[in-house]
Formats: sequence, structure tokens, C-alpha cells
Amino acid sequence: MSKPIQKLPKDYAKLLSAVKERIRTAQYEALKRVNKELINLYWDIGKLITAQQQDANFGDSIVDQLAKDLQKEFPGIKGFSRRNVYYMREFYLSYRDYPRVQPLVAQIGWTHNIIILERCKDMLEREFYIRMTRKFGWSKNILIHQIENQTYQKTLLGQTNFDKTVSPEIRNQAKLAVKDEYIFDFLELGELHSERELERALISRIEQFLRAMGNMFAFMGSQFRLEVENKEYSVDLLLFHRRLKCLVAIDLKVGEFKPEYVGKMQFYLSALDDRVREPDENPSIGIILCKEKNRTIVEYALRDTNKPIGVATYRIIKQLPKELIGELPSPEEIAKLLDGLN
Repeated sequence: MSKPIQKLPKDYAKLLSAVKERIRTAQYEALKRVNKELINLYWDIGKLITAQQQDANFGDSIVDQLAKDLQKEFPGIKGFSRRNVYYMREFYLSYRDYPRVQPLVAQIGWTHNIIILERCKDMLEREFYIRMTRKFGWSKNILIHQIENQTYQKTLLGQTNFDKTVSPEIRNQAKLAVKDEYIFDFLELGELHSERELERALISRIEQFLRAMGNMFAFMGSQFRLEVENKEYSVDLLLFHRRLKCLVAIDLKVGEFKPEYVGKMQFYLSALDDRVREPDENPSIGIILCKEKNRTIVEYALRDTNKPIGVATYRIIKQLPKELIGELPSPEEIAKLLDGLN
């Protein structure tokens, strides 16, 4: 005789959701521990190989033989290919003299580490991508895309007035949240297009747009309506930055930056802070996004403003202008900014 079907309590769905979330958390923590042990293992192997290479003439032969013997001894374990064992040595050699970076490498996957090791030669650039991968959980493909788009350079070159308009607690985070240039290579726009066409194109590719902006943005609306003294005004795009906990107004311009754009943005930010911002949110930030800009004119335009504003450009190609490559901040300034990625 079958047992009668028993009814479940009304809040069973809540119980199931809580248990599933706890299981996922445990799985994630277990994966993090496994990854940390794996990275530490590869680090130690690289260190042991380096210690044995007293004579450079035997360097390659040691790695070749070690890879063969490890594959023979541990046939069911992946990761001991000749190429990977070489990476272990290079991994150790690259970071052994950089105690600031050493604790970070075990917090991202081995594949991510190899991508950064291969594609980035500057240590501060490596640190930037390691921290960003850890912070935002970038996949392998997203990491490659960010490196190819020169996110490191375009972030550090950013033109803002945040040093005097943003509270010290979030200042570095804010600087890293606004790039100098954004790559919208996913757009299907001709060289000549209107601001409305640019806005519609970005909205139609909203996922790619938010990813290009930096992963921590949520979409609040387009042509966001503001009413002041019975007059209507519209912010082209309104986003919310989850970590900074503030509204971000974006004004789209398809031409060259003009100083008067700053006054308009200050008006938007004042209205947003008074009429839209929640009590527990930080003051709103503005981004004026132009097709072109003169850096000196931008500097003058932002110098005496009292609202946090950044001026950036957009492109549909990936190459950073050569004249900007030598304008990165000093290593000390970069290191201080990277501390904001914790």
C-alpha cells in the first residue's frame, strides 16, 4: 500500500532556495581552495626547476625530461605537458621578485595567469589585469578582449576632476571606473552618425555596452526624464554603478568636446542628486562621451567644476593613439590606484 502524499509547507520553496545557495557557495569555496593549491603547486615546481638550473645549458633539457617523467608517473593528472612545465618556470621567474603581486596570482585561474603572463610585459599592467579578473570574475575570452582593447592604458589615462569632487573613500574606485576611451567595436554604425543613432545602437546592444563600460554598471534608462520648474530635460543614458553606489549620467556627443558641455552636465548631476538619488547613495557622476577631444581643453574645462565629471571618447577600433602611450601616470601613482581594486 503506497504512502499518502504529504503536503509540503508553504515556505518549502524558500528552504530549497536557501539550501541550493548554500551548496553553490560551498562548491565555489571548494573550487577556490583547489585553484589556490594548484597555483601554489605550479609555483613550487617552477621554483624547484629554477634552483636546479645552475648551468643555463641544461635548462631546457631539465624541463623536457621532467615533463616526460611527470606524465609517466601521473598519467591521470593533466597539467604536466612540456609547455605547461615551461610556463611553471616562467611563472615563478616572473613574479618571484614582486611580493606585491605574489599573493594575487593564486586568486585567479591558471589559464588566466598564462594569458596575462604572455600578453602583458609590464608588471603593473599584469597586476591590473590580475586584480580586475579576480574582482569581476572575467572569463578567459573577456580577459583577452580587455587586453586587446588596452583597458589598462585607457583606464589610467582617464580625464576627470575626481581628485577634488569625490570623497577619498571611493576616489580610486571612481577613477578606475571611468576610462579615457571606450571601444564600441560591436556597433554597426558608419563613420557619420547622429547622437540619436549612437544612443539607439548602444541600447540595442545593451549587454555589450555595459561590458565595455566596465562590468559594474546597471542600466537605468535612456532619455531619462528630469523635470525642473515645469520644464523637461533628458539625460541620454543613465546607469548605476554598483560598487560606487551612485548614478552615472552619460551625455553622448558625436563631435569634438566643447567646454560648454560641462555646464550642461553639472545641471544634470544637480537635478539627479536632488530628485532621483536615494539617501544612501553617493553623489552622481557624469561622463561626457565624445567622438574626439583635446586633452588641454578638457583639463581647463574641468579645472573649476564642483561636480564629479569625466570626459571620454569612443571608437569602434582598438588601437590606442601613439601619442598617448607615453602619458601614463608614474609607477607610484599606478600602484596607488591599483590598491583601489581590492
